[in-house]
Amino acid sequence: MTELEKMLAGELYFPSDKLLTSMRKACRKQLDILNATCQTEHKRRTQLLKALFGSTGKRLYIESSFKCDYGDNIHVGENFYANFNCVILDAAKVTIGDNCMIAPQVGIYTATHPINAEQRATGIEFAKPITLGDNCWIGGNAVINPGVTLGNNVVVASGAVVTKSFGDNVVIGGNPARVIKPVS
Repeated sequence: MTELEKMLAGELYFPSDKLLTSMRKACRKQLDILNATCQTEHKRRTQLLKALFGSTGKRLYIESSFKCDYGDNIHVGENFYANFNCVILDAAKVTIGDNCMIAPQVGIYTATHPINAEQRATGIEFAKPITLGDNCWIGGNAVINPGVTLGNNVVVASGAVVTKSFGDNVVIGGNPARVIKPVS
């Protein structure tokens, strides 16, 4: 298997691989253009995002500055919005449903590293997919960790660190995140 195939399969891979490095560089160039495009140029920004992401709904908007690793592994539904300084590390698939909103400074991280120090020191890593259902609202400075799935109508409180999956219709918060209350 190539390092790309290993990455997408959730196996250990070397991110320093030449192909992966060139893919990230190409993505950075696209992000430079997106982030330099005036916020008032909605059509142009939408075109750039549609070219960057694996799939999108018709309506989406992301404030600058936005950062991701590859772009191709990000799939967002209809009516998607992300506020300033969103980071999506998309070494694995990131699927975001319809009508989702992301507040400023949110991190969505699929990439992770081995716990074993010797193995980690080699530079090897792996990635786990993240899925956000429809109608999710992710509060400012929240972090969504590798492998997390959130159901529909989930609200993530500001500053939460989401380390495990949650079902539909809940407000979660804290570090690590836990259910605070049901969505009524």
